[in-house]
Order: sequence, then structure tokens, then C-alpha cells
Amino acid sequence: MLSKLIIKNVALIENAEISFGEGLNVLSGETGAGKSVILDSVNFVLGAKADRSMIRYGETECLVKAEFLIPETSKAVELLREMDIDSDGEVIISRKYAENGKNAIKINGNTVTAAMLRTVTDSLVDVHGQSEHFFLLKESNQLKTLDGVVGSALAEKKTALSELLKRKRETEERIAMLGGDEKERGRRIDVLAFQIEEIETVDIKEGEEEELLVKRNKIANLEKIITAIKTASDALSGEAGALDALRVASRAVSTVSKLDETYAQVLEKLENVAMETEDVSETLTDFADELYFDENEAEETEKRLDAIRGLKRKYGAGKQEIDEYLAKIKAEYELLSDCEGQYAALTAEREKLLRKIYGLCKEMTTLRKDEGFKFCARVTEELKTLNIPHAQFAIDFAPYEETDAPRATVNGLDEICFLFSANAGEPMKPLGKIISGGEMSRFMLAIKTQLSDVNQISTYIFDEIDAGISGKTAKVVGEKLAKIAASTQIIAVSHLAQIAAMSDFEYLIEKSEENGKTRTHVFALDENAKRLELVRLLGGGAGDEFALKHAEELLKQAKEYKKGIS
Repeated sequence: MLSKLIIKNVALIENAEISFGEGLNVLSGETGAGKSVILDSVNFVLGAKADRSMIRYGETECLVKAEFLIPETSKAVELLREMDIDSDGEVIISRKYAENGKNAIKINGNTVTAAMLRTVTDSLVDVHGQSEHFFLLKESNQLKTLDGVVGSALAEKKTALSELLKRKRETEERIAMLGGDEKERGRRIDVLAFQIEEIETVDIKEGEEEELLVKRNKIANLEKIITAIKTASDALSGEAGALDALRVASRAVSTVSKLDETYAQVLEKLENVAMETEDVSETLTDFADELYFDENEAEETEKRLDAIRGLKRKYGAGKQEIDEYLAKIKAEYELLSDCEGQYAALTAEREKLLRKIYGLCKEMTTLRKDEGFKFCARVTEELKTLNIPHAQFAIDFAPYEETDAPRATVNGLDEICFLFSANAGEPMKPLGKIISGGEMSRFMLAIKTQLSDVNQISTYIFDEIDAGISGKTAKVVGEKLAKIAASTQIIAVSHLAQIAAMSDFEYLIEKSEENGKTRTHVFALDENAKRLELVRLLGGGAGDEFALKHAEELLKQAKEYKKGIS
């Protein structure tokens, strides 16, 4: 459950800390007081997109922090462990957003991305707002909802179907290589044969281009190299060069080397230097003997470099890419060379895969129909308890044949439509064409009631689930929320006293002006303050005895109802 929500500098809220409890938590207040800011803050910390407009005027950043307490065996904890984030059932999420667009998100002190955040929070909280009405009116989303009900058995089928579709796609790609008439295939074979021969003739060796570039650079600078080596060689071994000077020095020191050990050491060093210098001189002489301009070698180097560059322009940026391309075109060449046999084999393989795909799609349809029938029956019963006594709800499956298998996706071949009727004697029609706003709110509540047992969500948040309802229906919706809240935490924004009376925790959102600035405050209400808030929601004012008695009666009925479901 969501145990605590901390909001700083979000819209009209400067600083707010709300401690939520288990059961039904209701937020109420005047229109425009800031209830939507609370929900925007929740959506923000759960991973929704953010912009500068949510930062309180005059501030440079906003912060929302949410603390959750959930079972250690829950899916959210499992996801966190996969991200190498420790959790013993406590999940603390903080998200900061600055006016420069910088986003800082942490889960249990670990920095995460917005995508990682949404992966976790999708298993923590289900936020139902008015926009979700439109979500369910789209038929592709109806299929997603049904698949959520069917669960893991269908997920396994989808995994198997995904593998079959991949194999079909690969087979069709190979068939496409055989496309065209005999002349076109012949031309393609000729092109492939030329490319294969070209690549294999050049036969690039690993590191060859780098070696050739070094060689070409030496050839281009040959005159400079010869001059440098000759100058160095003359300086060492030429007349009056370094070697002559070292020999003169050695002979001079040798005459006194026996007089003192230090002179002997100097002589040894001079002789060593002379030997090293002589060795360097010989090396330079060898270099000089080897250096000559070979026009044929220069020409061959350029030709080889041109050939390598030609392959790189056509077939890849380097040896590895060229080798990969060669392997690919060889496979295509072999395929085209045995066109008739390959085409027959591949076509047969494709037909075999399509039959398997069709069979798997039928299995998925059977699963969906079986679970969908039960789901519709349960939702219909829920709708009847929500004061739609003649409710009818069903799922229409569009028919398909084996010839439709080529258009199958990972979701199979099913196209479904939710059908609904609220009135006796009226036929069921597509959901979006006939359902009213008040009926849609109750329809969504019935759906959520059924999904709460399968999706492991620990917290439901409802934004004005009471839209379009009043009176007896409002009382029934309040009871339904209380029933769900017996096992799953609910946080609901409501304007109806019948729903607020059912709350286990009531919060009042108020707006005030302080020092020329507007601020929103959140107050947790005790029993007496809750009674007064019910009076306000009933349209009464201070001292309104009738409204007060009505509020007390609602509280009494709520306690009796909750006692019966506990």
C-alpha cells in the first residue's frame, strides 16, 4: 500500500505530507482546492511525463516522494531485485524535477530511469482517471484487458506464437530472395558471382591495409629518409666523426687507466659507448643499403590499397563487415542456384508454419472465450450490485479462417468488441456507442473489482469514480469501494457524502491565501471533522441540523456495512 506521500513545490502545494492507511482513503474538498494536484503528484512520482508548469511559481524545482509497504513476495519486489535494488517490502520512490528539465529519480536510494520506474510502479499502483474511460472504449485496449484476465496460460501461448512468427518471417525473407522470373534470377546470380569473385580475389588479410599505409608513407618520404640516415651515418662514422673522437678519447684514457680504478671505469664506459656507436653506425649503413626507390613496389602498393578501398566502398567498412557480407551473398548464391528445389522446400515450410500458427491462434481464442465468458458473468453481477439491475455484458469475437493465418500477430487473430446494455429489452451494442458517463464509472469499477484478484496491485487510485452518479447509486458505489478496500488499499477523490462516509481515512483539501500567495493544504480529519465535511458535501452549512443528522445516519450505515464485510 501507499503509506506516505510527500509533496514539495508542486503547483499550489508548498509542502504537504499525507499518511495513508489501509482500506478506503477519501480526498474531498471544494472544486479548485487542489485535489487534482495531489493526483498529478502521484502520477508524477509513478513515472508520468513532467513539465515546468507543475513547479510552484517562484521555485526552481519540485519533489514528490512516495513510500510503499508491500509483501516481499510481490511482483514489484521481484522486479526491483532484477534491477539489483534491495527491498524487504519497503519501496521508497523519490522524483525531483528542475525548471531546466533535469530529472532525478531514485528507488530505495538507487538512481533509475523513468522507464525503470514505470516498470516497477505498474505493479504497485493502478490509477483510474477519467481518461481511462476512453482507454476502454478502444477495442485494441479491450483485448489487452481480456488478456490480463486470462493471465499466464495465454502469455505462454503468445511466447510460442512469437517464435513461430519469427520463423515464418525468416522463411518468407528467404522466399523473397527467390522472387522474380528466371531472367531476373539469372541476372542476380551473375551479380552475386561477380561480387564473390571480386572479394575472394582481393582476399584482404587482417591488418594488411595498415601495413600498406606504413609502406606507402615510407615510399613517399624516401628522399627525406635517405638524407636523414646519410647525415646520421656521416656524423658517426665519417671522417672526424663521433667514432674517431671516441677512439681518440679511449686511447688517451688507456694510458692512465692503471693508475686509478676510477680512470679504468671511465675507459670501460668509453669503450662501451664506442661499441654501441659502432653498432648504430652499422645499422644505419644497412638501412642506407636497403633504401632505394622501387617503382614496381610503389605501384603494387597503390594498386593493393585501391583494391582494398574499392571493397570497403562497396561491401563494408572493414574486413569483418566484408567477410560478413561475403558469407551472406554466398548463402544467397547457393539458394538461387538451386531455385526450384529451395522454393518448393521453403514454400512447404511456410505452409507448415502457417498451419501451426493457425492452430495456436485457435487455442488462444478458446482460452479467451472460456475466461471471457466467466469474466463477463462476474462483471454483470457486479453491475447489478452497482444499481444497473438489467445490465448485460458480453464479448463479441470476430470470426476468422485458416486463410487469415498470414495476418496473425503476437496477439493472435482475435478481434474483439465489448458489448453492453444497461436497460431491459435493449440489445447489446458496442460499449462506446451506448454507455453514459455514470454507467461508465460503474462499469469501470466493476472491471477493477474483478481485476483486483488477478493483477496483484496493492493500491487503486480513483479520480472522481462517482462522476455522473448520485443518490442510491452513490451509496452502492461507496459500498463497492469499501468492499474492495477490505483487501486492497483505495485512494479516491470524491464529491459525494455517501462515498466519503464509507472511508476509513478522510482528508480535506483546502486552498487559502497567505501573504499574497495561494497555498493548498491537506488535513487528515478526525471523526468530528469528518462529520462536518459530510455536512458540507450534503450541501449544508454550520448549524444545519438536518444535514448533520443525515451525515450521522450515513456514518452509522457505513459502520454497520463495513462490520458486515470485515
